[in-house]
Amino acid sequence: MATQADAPASCKVVLAATVAKSLLAEINEGLQHLDKPPLLVGFLANGDPAARMYADWTARTCKENGFGFELREVDREDLEQHILAANHDDAVDGIIVYYPIFNNRQDQYLQQITDVSKDVEGLSHRYIFNMYQNIRFLDEDMLQKSILPCTPLAVVKILEYLRVYNTILPYGNRLFGHSITIVNRSEVVGRPLAALLANDGACVYSVDVTGVQQFTRGEGIKNRRHEVIEKNGWVLKDCVPLSDVVISGVPGNKFKFPTHLLRDGAVCINFSSEKNFSPDVKEKASIYVPAIGKVTIVVLLRNLLRIVQNRKGISPKPAAPANTPGGVV
Repeated sequence: MATQADAPASCKVVLAATVAKSLLAEINEGLQHLDKPPLLVGFLANGDPAARMYADWTARTCKENGFGFELREVDREDLEQHILAANHDDAVDGIIVYYPIFNNRQDQYLQQITDVSKDVEGLSHRYIFNMYQNIRFLDEDMLQKSILPCTPLAVVKILEYLRVYNTILPYGNRLFGHSITIVNRSEVVGRPLAALLANDGACVYSVDVTGVQQFTRGEGIKNRRHEVIEKNGWVLKDCVPLSDVVISGVPGNKFKFPTHLLRDGAVCINFSSEKNFSPDVKEKASIYVPAIGKVTIVVLLRNLLRIVQNRKGISPKPAAPANTPGGVV
């Protein structure tokens, strides 16, 4: 007789490298239609070890996949002029700045002076406006896709890979019927991610220390874009049991997600540099993604490729359905 120890594990752990590999097939196919490898320039103007590590990952991933990369280390007081010079350098296809620099509104200013046609991070006002307004293309012919922030888009790509996106439904509605809790409402990741998933049809509960907000396109997803509703008095215990997907990205090592609140069979994704979920998450979750960093780096390259394609008027081709089941985003 089989014992409990002999029973197959009910939770599938999916590593970011596996998802990244599927996206690289799409990127490599796109590179074949360019006359030269795109050049990405990264600006490092701080002593943040995390920024240095991200820059090193970017350099390695670019080299391994046929992209050019230059890391330019500059004094933060000179960064503005270096960005402006790169904007006007025809040899530079994309620009990334490793934030934080000043850790105040000056960083927002720097984000906006990066040329929109070279902004691989999707932080320019036009891209952010399009994201929140659910405007997916830059042109009336709907050939040039708007650029999305890398980390939120990485989570979207992971959900597509996991078949959470329902490809039977029309593009733009493929999360209809899903309830998702996101523990993080930062302007960098949490809020944009909530908007993206709600615009794709999900009912999203966005949680931070101030409370819970619901992002939704309304009953029957009849609205063109999401609306935000304050859920007064709600906390994690009110929304997590309703959610079939739970995404957490709380910085620091003090927060641990309360596993007992999870629905049986929930999909759990961690995008914090710390492990927000305890090991016992595998006893409740059907799928667990412990980190997303490698997907984020590949999405950065995908954004760079898309920027070059937009500039050259090349319509991007989606990867094979088996690799990106949610379709083109």
